[in-house]
Amino acid sequence: MSHPNTSLLERWFKLAEKGTTVRTELLAGFTTFLTLCYITIVNPSVLSQAGMDFGAVFVATCIASAIGCFVMGGLANYPIALAPGMGLNAYFTYSVVMGMGVSWQVALAAVFVSGCIFIAFSLFKVREMLVNALPMSLKMAIAAGIGLFLALIALKDSGVVVASEATLLKMGNLYVEQNGAKLPNYPVLLTLAGLLLTIALDYYRVRGAIIISIFVITAIAAGLGLTQIDGIVSRVPSIAPTFMQMDFSHLFSGSLIAVVFVFFLVDLFDSTGTLVGVSHRAGLLDENGHLPRLKKALFADSIAIVVGAGLGTSSTTPYVESAAGVAAGGRTGLTAITVGVLMLACLWFSPLAKAVPAFATAPALLYIGVQMMRSAIEINWKDITEAAPAFLTIAFMPFTYSIADGIAMGFISYAAVKLLCNRAKDVPPMVWFVAVAWLAKFWFLGA
Repeated sequence: MSHPNTSLLERWFKLAEKGTTVRTELLAGFTTFLTLCYITIVNPSVLSQAGMDFGAVFVATCIASAIGCFVMGGLANYPIALAPGMGLNAYFTYSVVMGMGVSWQVALAAVFVSGCIFIAFSLFKVREMLVNALPMSLKMAIAAGIGLFLALIALKDSGVVVASEATLLKMGNLYVEQNGAKLPNYPVLLTLAGLLLTIALDYYRVRGAIIISIFVITAIAAGLGLTQIDGIVSRVPSIAPTFMQMDFSHLFSGSLIAVVFVFFLVDLFDSTGTLVGVSHRAGLLDENGHLPRLKKALFADSIAIVVGAGLGTSSTTPYVESAAGVAAGGRTGLTAITVGVLMLACLWFSPLAKAVPAFATAPALLYIGVQMMRSAIEINWKDITEAAPAFLTIAFMPFTYSIADGIAMGFISYAAVKLLCNRAKDVPPMVWFVAVAWLAKFWFLGA
């Protein structure tokens, strides 16, 4: 006779139908958690540079991730975890708040509105139509460009790359001079060591490669006196500094409408691509290659964005690291719910998160950049009308320090190149619309 709790889980998640067990799902959830729990450290580190309270963002990250996982697992029954997205948090901090001089409260309002749009679009299948209408080369180029953008942020924040009057950028020194002596430049060296460690751990399929690397570099930094660890467990920090702090007063100016659009566009490709990609690896696509219950999955993603903005974090999105749990046998929403429970357990470990220096999280950003650059493989480099717009999209993101400008250049150049090469019929109507919208934005509002 089966245990009543097991029977309930069986009925809700259809474990036998999916060829899995409670034990397998729990193990898969723990595996996924190990691969993405670094976000509880990295996300507050990034958003705190926008002036947000580190502790509050830490709490918002954990709770928003948990809610996203619960909704995805309970409603859509997919083994896909959600958390604040890398790239989206970088755009929030470096492009919107620091680049445009917008307050983080207004930026949170932009995230909230983009989530509301997602909810509406998910209910009426507009989101699926938008994704299917856009060229593969632009979708892949956006992902690759964000990877380079994250890499530049990591290299800059850790001192591996520094400013140069002659060449704009140059490599930072591996040593510093002090009292006439040359001493190791530990932030630079530890950043490079952390990246190599992460790569090696990943190569040998060690679970939690990123978080292990972060902790190892932090421990070394503490031993060298570069950071201080004031305990591991403590009371949960207050979320009050960021909770419901959204400011809608200046949101609907022309430049901020463009910000909402970019949040929407980047998450559109990121979330949908991850959902389809991970589901494909799990064998969850139907015979036509479509994702059953896609509407519910997209709705779960949208709810997580809105809730996350209210709590005080940038857009929450499905994580490609969920593939690690799938590889461990995860096939149902019980995997995602397990991740959510573990994310909530992280709430009591804020002192450890605060002790992590920027050069310990920089390797994580560089490693994620490597993963995102893989998307460039899917671009048709033999067709110059596809390759050139893709290249401009990728190049403009790091070189203009703006994800938005990279996306804009990609759409504008795609339409222009196809038109000049007498292939205007290859341009989907949605691309024409977006290209014209960006041109109007630049003409009337500037870059």
